[in-house]
Amino acid sequence: MQRRTLIQRSLITSAALMTGAFAALPSMAQGDWPTGKAITYMVPFPPGGNTDSLARVIAQPLSKALATPVVIDNKGGAGGSVGSTLAARAPADGYMILGGTISSHSINISLYPKLDYDPVKSFEPVAMLGSGPLVLVVPASSPFKTLADVMAASKAKAAAGGLSSASPGTGTSPHMALELLAYQSGVKFTHVPYKGSGPAVQDVMGGQVDMMFDTTLIVGPHIQSGKLRPIAVTSGKRLESLPNVPTIAEAGQKGFDMGSWQAVFAPAGTPKPVIDRLHAEIMKIVATPDVQARLKAFGMEPSSMTPAELGAYQKAEVAKWAQVIKAAGIKAD
Repeated sequence: MQRRTLIQRSLITSAALMTGAFAALPSMAQGDWPTGKAITYMVPFPPGGNTDSLARVIAQPLSKALATPVVIDNKGGAGGSVGSTLAARAPADGYMILGGTISSHSINISLYPKLDYDPVKSFEPVAMLGSGPLVLVVPASSPFKTLADVMAASKAKAAAGGLSSASPGTGTSPHMALELLAYQSGVKFTHVPYKGSGPAVQDVMGGQVDMMFDTTLIVGPHIQSGKLRPIAVTSGKRLESLPNVPTIAEAGQKGFDMGSWQAVFAPAGTPKPVIDRLHAEIMKIVATPDVQARLKAFGMEPSSMTPAELGAYQKAEVAKWAQVIKAAGIKAD
């Protein structure tokens, strides 16, 4: 009888110890991150664009900081929706991060009727890398010198749809800048979508299209060569590289402020300690003089937003573009 009681007590004690050990596993595993397993940095656009270039700027020093490989995976399509969907469906274990943009994480939800992810609910905000204003440009041969000239000419051509404006495609940030200007001013423009910025810029320089918005990375060299004339920038303050070019708000359209932003996200449910570590390491990388210079070369202003600030900013962007897209009746190609 005494022996049976001792065995029962021993079994109960062993079970309690095992339960405690299993309960500790999640925190131990979380504390061990990263283990050396490769982290995938999903880029939801083809190689060579801004998002891909920024990912390559961040990935190498991040890999060194975390002592684990950071591997870039390009999955382009549908304005960033294909790669974003894959990232949203990945395990929330800290081994998947995503390069999110104004398109993939604020515009697409209103542009595509059947998006397979929610830009807010499907992700955890990690770090804002920076925001790049766009520049409104016209051909060097254009008679337009100011935003007032552009608006007046487009009003005069309202019956014919207003002035024409090129973009690298429907739903891209240059297209959305045009629609925001139309929405806030009530002036009509005709959007002319192209398959990329290259052919769009060529037709604007050639005078086949009246104007366009795009990043300084795209239009800057043509401004310097004298083939394009800058009219205004979309940011709230002037660009260091174009100090004599006014903002759209300064030029008469009060309250206009837009940047084509780039950020890092992780799948929803990724543990907070992992998010905090990723944020801290990425911000250290962004703060280095080399990366600051490279971001500015991309026409971007580096950011220091916290994950919470990025989340709040993103929600405001989703609401803002939903209004613009609804008012313009824009549908994805």
